[in-house]
Amino acid sequence: MRTKTLRIPTTDGQADAFAAFPDHSERHPGVLMYADGFGIRPVLRAMARELAGHGYYVLVPNSFYRHGPAPLVELPEYIGEEVRPAVFAQLMPLIEAHTAERVLSDADAYLRFLTTQPEVGAGPVAVTGYCIGGLYAMRTAAAHPDHVAAVAAFHGPVGVDGANLFSKLTAQVHLGHAEGDMTPEALGELNQALDAAGVGYTSEIYPGTIHGFTMSDTDAFSASGLKRHWDRLLPLLDGTLASS
Repeated sequence: MRTKTLRIPTTDGQADAFAAFPDHSERHPGVLMYADGFGIRPVLRAMARELAGHGYYVLVPNSFYRHGPAPLVELPEYIGEEVRPAVFAQLMPLIEAHTAERVLSDADAYLRFLTTQPEVGAGPVAVTGYCIGGLYAMRTAAAHPDHVAAVAAFHGPVGVDGANLFSKLTAQVHLGHAEGDMTPEALGELNQALDAAGVGYTSEIYPGTIHGFTMSDTDAFSASGLKRHWDRLLPLLDGTLASS
């Protein structure tokens, strides 16, 4: 597996990013991966490498590059309950400053960069995201229906933009919700909105999980939840990007 540290030109500067891809000369389908609010760190690099091992070029940008390169705050190796409030106190201003307009402007730059990399094949791409990155992934897919064939969001606030966003989606969608974030009633309402918009999707609550369950460096981690995430994500990507 090859990895690179990159800088992506944007309208507001340059975003630092991490990329992982198979170590041979063939071109591979591209995947844009949005990190959770904690940002690029060893666990995100490991997840990108694991996904790349299945035949994809995976690009992970620092969404908050306007405030500096990652890591923007000092993170412990393990993010437990005792340090979480102090970490979020530093991160929330960055998240709040990252408006929908900034997300979409950056998405243009990220996809343009991704699709012009020499290791990335022609054809559609996929977008995946975690926590707040799940919302960024959905916004990116909705804004680029001609380029994004699949989008997956895990424990993310994907319903924030509502039907207006769903109506623009043409990508195949998977939403993996934490049991601690989503009641069955709320899931039913979300899925009804997706149905009404004509979206091709799967959307489910992962049993026994809380917000952040994919991240092994936090106390929210669920090994079964992470496995279910891979069991859903890989077939989605294989089914939509295999031809590219």
